[in-house]
Amino acid sequence: MRSGGAALLRVLAVWAVSAATMVVLALVLPDFRLQSAHGDSFTRVGATAFLAAGAFGLLSALVWPWLVRALLLVPALALASLVFLLNGSLLLFALSLIPYGRGEASPQTAVIVAAAMSLTSSATSTWLAVRDQGAQRRRLRRMAPWADRRREPGDGAAAAGPRPAGTVFLQLDGIGYPLLREAIAGERPLMPTVAALCGTSHRLTRWRTDWSSQTGASQLAILHGSNEDVPAFRWYEKERGVVVVSNRPSSAAELQRRAVARTGDPGLLAVDGASRGNLFTGGAGQAALVVSIAVRRGKGERSRAGYFAYFSDPAHAARTVLSFAAELVREIGQSVRARLRPAGPRVGRGGLYPLIRAFATVVERDVVTASVVGDILTGRTAVYADLVAYDEVAHHSGPRSPDVRQVLRRLDGCVATIRQAIAYAPRPYHLVLLSDHGQSHGEPFESAYGHSLEELVRIGCGRPLAGEPRRARRKRREKRAETGAEARAVARSALHRPEEPAEPPLDPDARRRAPVVLASGNLGLVSFPEIPGRATRADIAARYPALLSTLAEHPGIGFVLVRDQRHGPVVLGSGGGEHRLAGGEVIGPDPLAPFGPGAAEAVRRTDRFPHTADLMINSAVHPDTGAIHAFEDQIGSHGGLGGEQSQAFLLSPHALSEPVPGGGEPVGAEEVHRVLRRWLAESARVGGRTDAPSVP
Repeated sequence: MRSGGAALLRVLAVWAVSAATMVVLALVLPDFRLQSAHGDSFTRVGATAFLAAGAFGLLSALVWPWLVRALLLVPALALASLVFLLNGSLLLFALSLIPYGRGEASPQTAVIVAAAMSLTSSATSTWLAVRDQGAQRRRLRRMAPWADRRREPGDGAAAAGPRPAGTVFLQLDGIGYPLLREAIAGERPLMPTVAALCGTSHRLTRWRTDWSSQTGASQLAILHGSNEDVPAFRWYEKERGVVVVSNRPSSAAELQRRAVARTGDPGLLAVDGASRGNLFTGGAGQAALVVSIAVRRGKGERSRAGYFAYFSDPAHAARTVLSFAAELVREIGQSVRARLRPAGPRVGRGGLYPLIRAFATVVERDVVTASVVGDILTGRTAVYADLVAYDEVAHHSGPRSPDVRQVLRRLDGCVATIRQAIAYAPRPYHLVLLSDHGQSHGEPFESAYGHSLEELVRIGCGRPLAGEPRRARRKRREKRAETGAEARAVARSALHRPEEPAEPPLDPDARRRAPVVLASGNLGLVSFPEIPGRATRADIAARYPALLSTLAEHPGIGFVLVRDQRHGPVVLGSGGGEHRLAGGEVIGPDPLAPFGPGAAEAVRRTDRFPHTADLMINSAVHPDTGAIHAFEDQIGSHGGLGGEQSQAFLLSPHALSEPVPGGGEPVGAEEVHRVLRRWLAESARVGGRTDAPSVP
C-alpha cells in the first residue's frame, strides 16, 4: 500500500506540474489560451489546465506505444519533425476533449506546448524517482528504446537459479591511455565517475594497437577476432579495382564477412549479445546504429531501430533536439574562437561538420546510452557499444583542446547512467571500459608543407601539377576534407542515406596510368594499378626513378615501406637509412627508431597482408612532443604510428583476471579480443554486482 500510495503521489505531482506548465504557456504564448474570450476565473482556468494535462498524459501513455511500429516505417529524415507534429496533434485532441471547450491553440503553438509539457513532466518524474528504487528502475526502463522494453528480464538466458554475470563493454572512441590518465587525475577530475571506478573496483591497463591504429582495424579484431588484411582505414584492391573504406556499409559488411570466414566464429557477441553504435555486429542478434548491417533489413538487423525507437518518445525528442541546437551554437562559437587564435594549427570546420558533430555528441550518445540501459535492464549477456563523440571533436579541435573537455564530462555522465542501470539490473554485471586507439596531435601535412601527399607523389613521378585543371585540384581537396571519422558513417546509416563513392569516378585509362594515393590519418598508401601484384622497389624505380627518394627524404615523412626483390620488406628513411625487416639488418640511421619498440614487428605484420599497398608511407613524428602530420585535414589524427595514437586503454574490474598475467600489456587488437573472450567465460562463472554503485 505504501508503494502504491507513493506511485499515486508521483502521478499527481507530475500531473500538477504539467498543468502549471500549461497555465504559464497560456500566459506567455498569444496563440494558446485556456479561457473563453470573455475571461474566466482562475479556478476555471486551473481546472481547464488540469483536465487538459490529464487528457494529454493519458493519450501519450496509451497512443505512443502503438505509434512506435508505424514510426519504424517512416523515413528517418522526417522522423524528428513527425514526432513533434504528432505530439502537438495529441495536445489539440486533448484540448478538444475538455467538456466546456475552453482550450484552444494554433497548430504551431500546440507543437511548442506539447514539447514543453513533455520536458517538464519527464524532468519532474526523474527528480521524484531519485530516492525510490522501484521508480528509478522504471525511469531507466522508460529511457530505453521501446523495442528493448518489450523483452522481459531473463529472455534468452539460462533456466532458473543464480544467474551468471553479464558484461557491458563500453568503447570510448579515440581516448588514449595518456589522456584518460589526465582526465581522472587530481582532486577534481574531469571524468569523476571513471576516476571512482579506477580508484576502487577497476584496474587501468594500456594496450598497443596495430600499425593501422583506427576503428576499422581495431574494432573488427576486437569483435570478430581478426583484422588480417586490413592495412589501413581505406585501401585499394588491385584485382577488383575498388577502394575499400572501413566505414562504408558495403565495405564494413564485406570486412565482417571475411573475418567470420577466416575465424569460423560469428563473433564476440554471438551468445545473447547486443551491438550498439559500432562498425560491426560482433555476431550480435540485436543491433542499433551498426554500419555493417545498414543495408540489411532482416529481423533484429535494422541498424536504425534504436534511433527510431528512442525518438518515438516525445520527451526524448524534445530534450535531444534542444541539446542538438545548443551543440550547433557551441560549435559555431568554438570555431570562431579557433579562427581568432594567433597561433596553432586550424582546419576547416564548415560544411556539414557542425551537424555531424552535433549528431555524434548528442544524438548518437543519447541513443546508444539508452540502448545499453535497455540491454542491462532486460538482462542481456553481452553488450558492446561505441561512443564516438570525443573522436569526432578531437579530429577538428585537437586531442587536448578546450573544446573536448565538455565532451569528456558528458561521456563520463553516460558511464554514470550505465552504472546506475546496473544497480537495478536483474542480474550482476561487469562494466569494462576500453578504447580502440588514441589521438596524436599535429599540423596537417598539407598545411605544414604547402602540398598534399598526392601532390608530392605526382611530383616524384615527374608529373607536375601546373598542367592539372584548377577545378580538378579543388574537387580533390574537397574530397580530402571529408575525413574518415566514424560519426559521418553512423549518421548516414541512421538517416538511411545512400553510400558516397569511395573515390571520384575516373576514366579507366586514367586509373591505369595514375597512382592511387589514399590517406588514413598519418598513414599514406600508394598503389600502381599498371603494375600487377605487389610492386617491387625495382619496378617502381624503373618507372619513377625519383619517387622513392622524393618521399623518403621529405621532412614530413618518417618512413616508407616497400617490397625489395632481394631483401623482402624494406623500410626507407632520410639520410639513406634502411631497415630490412626480414633479417633485422639496419643500414645507416634506423627509420623506425623514433617510433619506439614494437614498430618493426607492427610494420612486418602489415607487410604480410595481401592488400598492403605498393608503398606504405608513415608521417614523421616529433621526438619530444609526439606531434605528427596527418595526410587528412585533421589536427588530431590516428591511423599510423607516432605519438599517442597507438596507446589505447582497458579499464577492467578486479573481479576479472588481469588482461595479461603478471601485469603486461596486450599487443594488437586480436589479443584484446582474446582477453575479452576470457572475461566473458569468467563472467559466466563469477557472480557478484561488482560494478554497480550503492543504491540510495
